[in-house]
Amino acid sequence: MQVAAALSEHPLPTHAVGEATGDILERLGGSPDVVAIFVTAGHAGALEDIARSVQSILGPSVLVGAASRAVIGGHREVEDRPGVALWAAKGRGIEPVRIESSRTDDGWAIGGLPRRAADGDRTLVLMADPFSFPADGFLTELADTCPDLTVVGGLVAGVQGAGGARLVLGETVHTDGAVGLLFPREADVSTVVAQGCRPVGAPLVVTRSERNVIYELGGRTALERLREVVEDLSPDDRASAARGLNLGLVIDEGRTLFGTGDFVVRDVIGADTSAGAIGVSEVVDVGQTVQFHLRDAATADLDLRSGLGDTSGDGALVFTCTGRGQALFGFPDHDADVVASALGSRAVAGMFCSGEVGPVGGRNLLHGFSTSMAVFGPRRS
Repeated sequence: MQVAAALSEHPLPTHAVGEATGDILERLGGSPDVVAIFVTAGHAGALEDIARSVQSILGPSVLVGAASRAVIGGHREVEDRPGVALWAAKGRGIEPVRIESSRTDDGWAIGGLPRRAADGDRTLVLMADPFSFPADGFLTELADTCPDLTVVGGLVAGVQGAGGARLVLGETVHTDGAVGLLFPREADVSTVVAQGCRPVGAPLVVTRSERNVIYELGGRTALERLREVVEDLSPDDRASAARGLNLGLVIDEGRTLFGTGDFVVRDVIGADTSAGAIGVSEVVDVGQTVQFHLRDAATADLDLRSGLGDTSGDGALVFTCTGRGQALFGFPDHDADVVASALGSRAVAGMFCSGEVGPVGGRNLLHGFSTSMAVFGPRRS
């Protein structure tokens, strides 16, 4: 599969589309079969016209896309200013996907995923509305119906409320649900998820919990354990903990030693001082092994580089958290530049997200503050 990407920061949508489509034609040497469009919020109102123009100029069989707070193109990230990024591929068997969801008395009804999604080892790249698409429920359902399907993508960022999303399928712009690309079994696709956290303190066993509230860790109140961990931190790490703390849930309970990458990381979302309990953004069971985690720029950088390794590929679709970028690293283009440099390719595009989807420990999960990507082509050491 031949892939390419292009980025334009021109403030006029017509000029931006002209620049980006021209680059795609030049880099691919002809029209692509598939195109994904990513535009910043400033171009969201023109997305239907942008999609129509891209379809007219490039003529792909499959066209999907989304508007988000920031976009990625090549080694660049465009935050808080106009940007249009295109990712294009020549390859057969890639299908467009439209997933609709609606509330029912029992929760959510989700429909639209092709039956072929359950046909062996395939990859689904997903772009979804955070208000109308129940990502956790969808991924839980897939674990039963499509156990071999790998899902990568994210929830669009910068949406102000229900009906505010802009998702492209063909030349139609949808305001709810999700759109995506379903890649065939023979496509050379691999995934990387960088959660950007490191463990601190010692692993602890949950000895009392109720859903997402942990009352005891190792026979003592969760809040006592948390205070012990914080007291032992360096001044810099204490400052990081004050900005937000995380809890890692061990993936493989059969192991005895755990390090970065051995956990599914979730946010600590609150504390109850009277009960000595902490709240976590995940249901936690008694008997699970957990460990507190910190997130900072240095760890996020190291985790991303480690996940990519010393590899190369033809290109990637990248979904990174809106809490990363300049807000985390203090300078622009970090994740895009690391990915493009590691792969040895500028055929990289994607968007900033308010929740990222990717596989960890063999499970498709919704993450926060992470970078998740689909890498195309052989990743050679």
